[in-house]
Amino acid sequence: MTTLDKNFEPSSAEARLYAGWEQAGAFAAHPERNAAPYSIMIPPPNVTGSLHVGHALTMTLQDIFVRFRRMQGRDTLWQPGTDHAGIATQMVVERLLDKEGVSRKQLGRETFLSRVWQWKAESGGTITQQLRRLGASPDWARERFTMDEGLSVAVREVFVRLHDEGLIYQDKRLVNWDTSLQTAISDLEVESRESKGSMWHIRYPVDGGEEIIVATTRPETMLADTAVAVHPENEKYKHLIGRLVTLPLTGRRIPIIADDYADPEKGTGAVKITPAHDFNDFEVGKRHGLPMPSMLDRQGRVVLAELGEVSAFAQGLEGQDRFVARKEIVAELERIEALVEVKPHANTVPYGDRSGSIIEPLLTVQWYCNAHVLAQPAIEAVESGKIQFVPKQWENTFFAWMRDIQPWCISRQLWWGHRIPAWYDESGKVYVARDEAAAQAQAGAGVVLTQDDDVLDTWFSSALWPFSTLGWPEKTPELDKYYPTDTLVTGFDIIFFWVARMMMMGLHFMGDVPFRTVYIHGLVRDEKGQKMSKSKGNVLDPLTLIDEYGTDALRYSVASAAGQGRDVKLGAKIVENNRGFITKIWNAARFLEMNGVKPNPAYKPEDAKLPLCRWILSRANEAIAAATTGLDAFRPNDYAAACYRFAWGDVCDWFIEFAKPGFAGADAAEIRDTAAYVLGILLRLMHPLIPFVTEELWDHFGYGEASSLISEPWPEALTVHDAPAAVAEVGWVVDLISDIRTVRSEMNVPPSQKSPVLLQDASAETLARAQAWFEAISRMARASEIGPLVGAVPKNVAQTVLGEATILLPLEGLIDLDAERKRLAAALAKAQSELDKVSAKLGNADFTSRAPEAVLEEHRERQQSFGEEVKRLSAALARIG
Repeated sequence: MTTLDKNFEPSSAEARLYAGWEQAGAFAAHPERNAAPYSIMIPPPNVTGSLHVGHALTMTLQDIFVRFRRMQGRDTLWQPGTDHAGIATQMVVERLLDKEGVSRKQLGRETFLSRVWQWKAESGGTITQQLRRLGASPDWARERFTMDEGLSVAVREVFVRLHDEGLIYQDKRLVNWDTSLQTAISDLEVESRESKGSMWHIRYPVDGGEEIIVATTRPETMLADTAVAVHPENEKYKHLIGRLVTLPLTGRRIPIIADDYADPEKGTGAVKITPAHDFNDFEVGKRHGLPMPSMLDRQGRVVLAELGEVSAFAQGLEGQDRFVARKEIVAELERIEALVEVKPHANTVPYGDRSGSIIEPLLTVQWYCNAHVLAQPAIEAVESGKIQFVPKQWENTFFAWMRDIQPWCISRQLWWGHRIPAWYDESGKVYVARDEAAAQAQAGAGVVLTQDDDVLDTWFSSALWPFSTLGWPEKTPELDKYYPTDTLVTGFDIIFFWVARMMMMGLHFMGDVPFRTVYIHGLVRDEKGQKMSKSKGNVLDPLTLIDEYGTDALRYSVASAAGQGRDVKLGAKIVENNRGFITKIWNAARFLEMNGVKPNPAYKPEDAKLPLCRWILSRANEAIAAATTGLDAFRPNDYAAACYRFAWGDVCDWFIEFAKPGFAGADAAEIRDTAAYVLGILLRLMHPLIPFVTEELWDHFGYGEASSLISEPWPEALTVHDAPAAVAEVGWVVDLISDIRTVRSEMNVPPSQKSPVLLQDASAETLARAQAWFEAISRMARASEIGPLVGAVPKNVAQTVLGEATILLPLEGLIDLDAERKRLAAALAKAQSELDKVSAKLGNADFTSRAPEAVLEEHRERQQSFGEEVKRLSAALARIG
């Protein structure tokens, strides 16, 4: 057997190890086996996507859970796949066509779609290859695509059934309209931006000689006003309710209505109501039965067809862009002295996240899904505990959305996507069917049918993901075994858009929940807690981090920071530091190998006799319990911490250090066998977290066949002979050495200088332990001797207490104690001052109400750090009186 290289080289090892797992079929689910299932649905990334830090977090966490359950003997299915990403993909291909000097419309629908499929075949697999680099272990042989034939059948089946049940229908409602992309878009695709705008105060004449001043941020839409609203309890305007006003520029007369929407404290307290161009106004219009004429077309240009008779000025606006029309309208209002004043106003303006265009609320005929009906079983599933959110507080967000759910607009004016299975005859009558032949049968022979041009919202097919990927509507072994799935891992931003809709569809069509636990993780932020953005220049590329520091270091970095309810801080420096942990494990394995450690199949841990061996086996039991508890409770940071404590602390810092002389002594065989056994536990325990380095070491030491660690059983608690005695004995030595090191460090005792250690009031058992372990105490605590205190306590000693004994370190001649007292006192005063400053800031209500959460978090961390420093320095001063 060749010896381990000096360094673990991820760049050369990772691809080889991953290929070994794939070739061994280690990721495969086995529905034919009797093993209990464990299934997770991958949130399908966009087919246009590239790996970003959000993927690095969510996919690492999913992979940890999957590898853990696989090692526990569960039949795991981690279902992979990609989303067709309607708008994003269509835009990618249209940009490619632009370079060729040809447009989508010039090509025609069928040719354009063939070009999209061609692009998908050539470039659509980027994200799945990148997920392999992250170490993700889904069953790639089962990879699905939301537009593949099987999923398309499921989409059509769901649409037809819901339509037959009256839960899908056509309606004329307001949508977010993207004037550039020429399609309705979802709320998730709308980006709200703060901008400096204006509030125009406009005089509307009231019948009878009075006037009412209306405040608006959109004067251009006044052409389509159908009312002015005031609050019913507004004393200023109460007497005007029910009267008519004359709409400036058009001469149309509209009513003054009473509605709670009008806030007396905002603007003038009177608001214009334009139901066809504002979501709030639309709801007011519905409540009062107002007409809803549109005055903008799909390009955002003025149209007058629905406004009736208008003035010559208004006629001159026909066909103008909305923002050009705004300027002309404001100028005309000023000319006729209807403009009272213009005030600066901070606006929240909606933009399309892909087009960058300002979104226009537009009244259009679209296909809708009755989300209210479908939401009720989903609400009940969470209320009853059939589905549990982790952390639990996300249930409140879910309930808030679901109990106020609106009809879901499911149609999009795109070409790429699931085309709506509806056909129209020449009179406009609609026939919904699974295919054109079935629609023709409904319409009758000879009736000319034309299919609806629209496609379905991408989220519609995504909502079917937990059961469509398993073969539904067919009854398949996979559907029978893996549905409901166990866990969904995702971010909070798509609880409504995806998570809730999967619940609605799963319960409706499968009669059961799609998953039992929804684990919501936080966002990935930079090292300072700031949100990552291109404008800030703090966006991290996970592939660059992998190239630089290795996948295991990145995985450990995100998992160890993924506390429940907390965002993950990530930076290159963090990953670089955590690479040191991977290196530590590698170096420990190299040291063990150089000292003859290799697996002994005949070794029985219950036969271990040495206190050191029994202690490390007992510590292994504690690590197994802590790691398992952390993973069972969806606390990956607790799992990572348990691994770190065991690997770096128990194994490297203590067991190996204590064992060094033993490798050449009479007990070498037991120490080597125990070391090999414990290393095997460590590699299995840490495999879900850092799979590459653990598999490399497992294979190298010959614990099993190549690429076999991924399939090894999860470690379980061992029987350890008289574990309490070993834990008490070795634990005392660990505590003693730690305490002495702390005192020496605090007192600035040079490492080259050894000092005696005196034990005051120590029992006979303690004194015997001190002598038995003197070699280790001398080497690791820099003790020249250790023994009982005889006579009076010497001058100039530092002291600490361990158990019944007081540990005394005579420092005479080693350091200047007076100078040390002054140094510690000065350091304590400085730390206390800093603690007082940060505590005062955090106690200032004005500061805490205005400061961003990232700044508050930084201050809380500083408060904790200074508090610990004050505590440490106070204890150090107390030790030397």
